[in-house]
Amino acid sequence: MSMRGREGILFVISAPSGTGKSTLARRLVDETPELEFSVSFTTRAPREGEVDGSAYHFVDAAAFEAMIAREAFLEWANVFDNRYGTGIETTRESLDAGGDLLLDIDVQGARQVRGGPIPATTVMVLPPDFPTLERRLSGRGSEDEAQLRRRLGRARDEAEDYDNFDYLVVNDDLETAYSELQAIVRAERRRAIRCRGEARRIIETFPA
Repeated sequence: MSMRGREGILFVISAPSGTGKSTLARRLVDETPELEFSVSFTTRAPREGEVDGSAYHFVDAAAFEAMIAREAFLEWANVFDNRYGTGIETTRESLDAGGDLLLDIDVQGARQVRGGPIPATTVMVLPPDFPTLERRLSGRGSEDEAQLRRRLGRARDEAEDYDNFDYLVVNDDLETAYSELQAIVRAERRRAIRCRGEARRIIETFPA
């Protein structure tokens, strides 16, 4: 069934680093019809094969600053000397067309989105415990020791924010966590308030 005919839903998924949210998010987008990643703005240069408007919206530092000044971002952050942000206008255009968007961002970014002008369904992903998180993050081998300690050091503060999210998924078993994310998407899509058009079409077939 097409999801067109209703406004799209903005889903936000956040977690402490090393929890596995990006693995879950990629699979969710790959396997869920009419759900796409939100395309961010960035000041970094395009990499080989990246297309503007598909991988990212590539802008220079001055343009990014101007968007900050006019409050054009749902959220934005500095990451390794580059800036990344989610545009309000581009997000609204996608949602108005009826497509659902998934925003894979950190906990601080989710806080910005919650305070913004576009409603969002927010999901926090947590590990089953801290030792598991430490083992997963260490096993990635993508951070040096100082970076690893910083990420682990802020993990508790990020996890404490769970009760500001709409849903909580614990990634102990990947398949179970993924099934729970799928269930969240299905449930949000079937909220009565979002299905009014479909309901009215059905009701109009009934005799008066």
